[in-house]
Amino acid sequence: MKTYKIAVIPGDGIGPEVINEGIKVLNKISELDTNFKFDFTYFPWGCEFYTKFGKMMDDDGIDQLKEFDAIYLGAVGFPGVPDHISLWELLLIIRKSFDQYVNLRPVKLLRGAHSNLADVKIDDIDMLFIRENTEGEYSGAGDWLFKGQDNEVVLQNSVFSRKGTERIIRYAFEVAKKEGKTLTSISKANALNYSMVFWDEVFEEVSMDYPDVKTASYLVDAAAMLMITDPKRFEVVVTSNLFGDILTDVGAAIAGGIGLAAGANINPERKYPSMFEPVHGSAPDIAGKGLSNPLAAIWSASQMLDFFGYEEYGKVIVSGIEELLIKKEVLTPDMGGSAITSEVGDKMVEVVTSRIQKKFLYSENK
Repeated sequence: MKTYKIAVIPGDGIGPEVINEGIKVLNKISELDTNFKFDFTYFPWGCEFYTKFGKMMDDDGIDQLKEFDAIYLGAVGFPGVPDHISLWELLLIIRKSFDQYVNLRPVKLLRGAHSNLADVKIDDIDMLFIRENTEGEYSGAGDWLFKGQDNEVVLQNSVFSRKGTERIIRYAFEVAKKEGKTLTSISKANALNYSMVFWDEVFEEVSMDYPDVKTASYLVDAAAMLMITDPKRFEVVVTSNLFGDILTDVGAAIAGGIGLAAGANINPERKYPSMFEPVHGSAPDIAGKGLSNPLAAIWSASQMLDFFGYEEYGKVIVSGIEELLIKKEVLTPDMGGSAITSEVGDKMVEVVTSRIQKKFLYSENK
C-alpha cells in the first residue's frame, strides 16, 4: 500500500472548517481503494500563530515541510495581521521555496452552478488557467526610499527570467497538446515595454515547437472583457503571476462564485511537495458558524488526487460536486441552501462512496 504523507496547514478563519471536509472525502476514497492511504500531519501555522510568536510559521518550517508528498492549505489571513505579512511569510514563501512555479486554477461552470452571465451555456465556460507562480510581479523585488519624507519613493520591480518564463509557457503548451485544446497567452506588451514584450517573444518562440497547438494572444484588459462577453474562446490560458491572480477571480465570478474556486501550486519535477488550496480566503466574519462552503477545498483535494495519478477519483469528486449543485438539497447558504459546512462534507462522502462503489461493481460485472 502506498502512503502519501500530507502536511495540513488549516490556517485562519474558515480554513480549518473547509479543510476538515476535504480530508473526510480523501479518507473515504482511500478507505474504498486499499491500494493507497493518506497520513495527515497538522501544523498550527497562520495568523493566530503570528499573534502568539511574531511569525507565521516555525523558523525551520520549510525544512519540516520538505518531508511531505503534498501540502493541504486551508486559508491565510485575519484582522490585525497585515495582509502582506500573512501572505509573504507563509503562502508565498512556501511557493517560492518549493519552486511551485505552476499554479493551476480551473474556471469551469459545473452543472447546477449559477453563472452571473446571462444566457451562458455550460460548455461556454471551461478554462484552465496556468499561472506563473514564483516570480513576475510577485517577485518581491524593490525598495522603499526616504520613508516618511516628502521625497518618499517606492520601487516595486517585476522579475521575468528566461528560465521562469519559458518553463511556464512550455508547461502550458504541453497541457494544451495533451488535451487537444487551444492555448491563449495573456500579457500587456503595449504598456509594459520590457517584461511583457519579453513574455510575448518567448511565447512566440516556444510556439514553434508546438505547430499543432492553435494559439491566441490578448492584452489583459481585452482578455478580462472577453472572459465576460465571449468566454468560450478560452480553453487553456497561460499568464503571469499578477494577471493570473486577478483574472481567475473574474473566472470565479462567472463560474459559480468564489466558493467553488480551487487551486493547485505544482512543482512538476516533484523535487519538492506541491500545495493544494481553496482560493476563497479566510472569511473570518463567518468562521465557526457552519456557513463556510467546503466545495472549493474538496475540489482542490481532487486536484491532489490528479497530481498523485488518481485522475479517475479526481473526476468522481468533481462530478459529485455537480450532483450536489444539481439537486440543491445539501448546500451552504452562499449556494442557495441551508446546510452547514459539515453536512455538505458528509453528503460529498456519501455521493463519492456511491459513485465509486457503482464503478467498482460495473468493472467486476464487465
